[in-house]
Amino acid sequence: MPSFAGISTFAHLPYLQCWDESAVEDYDIAVVGAPYDIGVTFRTGARFGPSGIREGSKRIKLNEIKGYNNELDVHPFQSWAKVVDCGDIPFEPFDSEHAMAQIESHTKYILSRPFSGRTTIPRLVTLGGDHTILLPVLRAMRESHGRPISVIHFDSHLDTWAPEIYNVKAKQSKYNHGNPLYHAAKEGLTANGTSMHVGIRSTLYDKDDMARDQALGFQVIKANDIFTLGLSGIVNRMRQILGEDKHTPVYLSIDIDVIDPSMAPATGTPEAGGLLSRELKYILRGLDGYNIIGLDVVEVAPAYDTQAQLTTFLAADLIYEVMSMMVNYGSEEK
Repeated sequence: MPSFAGISTFAHLPYLQCWDESAVEDYDIAVVGAPYDIGVTFRTGARFGPSGIREGSKRIKLNEIKGYNNELDVHPFQSWAKVVDCGDIPFEPFDSEHAMAQIESHTKYILSRPFSGRTTIPRLVTLGGDHTILLPVLRAMRESHGRPISVIHFDSHLDTWAPEIYNVKAKQSKYNHGNPLYHAAKEGLTANGTSMHVGIRSTLYDKDDMARDQALGFQVIKANDIFTLGLSGIVNRMRQILGEDKHTPVYLSIDIDVIDPSMAPATGTPEAGGLLSRELKYILRGLDGYNIIGLDVVEVAPAYDTQAQLTTFLAADLIYEVMSMMVNYGSEEK
């Protein structure tokens, strides 16, 4: 079958109704969609991110030689790992707090399912959706793994702004795409000192934002650090922050706006001066060998993309890179 045909799952993966208790199949890596964008503060449309990313992944083939990752020396879909697409998490899109609870409970269920011959919890790839989804996913991850998670957050924004920064009045408005990591840190979901932001370049609310962020336990690598540290220096700095124990659970959260909008225009809050796609891919590959337990790619809003689908193709490609590293780590464990 040609790559442009067939049912739309990520990279033509087999579809599994993972929330159906009658489904007995196991898996090692699960792809799920979270088409949630109730928490955006500027342009809407990230609810169509999961379908857009799946569309952008059609050129990635499961059973052909072109699926081999030359840089990481692995074919992620022809390995020990069974990878499935579970479809989108069902939730009600009218009540943010209820929707987040549904995302959390379904994520917990995914992580509790049997896995295929590995002594580990299934690994998770979540297609956003806006960045608010990171909070319920991390809640599920924290419970499933029984410890705080080292989070590497690729973004142009800090996403640790306290709700009062927005002067919100409604109770449910305290959760939005600008503060999932504020809540995550306050709830003890993120590992203090080994969690970090990479690619930060947006304006801040005031000069104390960085100090408040540091108090929550995050380290910061700014986009402009590429000029002083270089790509290798950024990778070395990330490894230094993570520490020497490569078995420590690491979660990657990629807001597509970490990339310069010239290469990823389809997002709700674009910021000029971002990383190039090849730079981010190089940085990601520098994490090969670490225990990456989960990934999300968020804030993809296909309505703002070019006719060439630059953003959705890139989002799918980044997921493919991280899946390759997940498989590599499992191969070393075996």
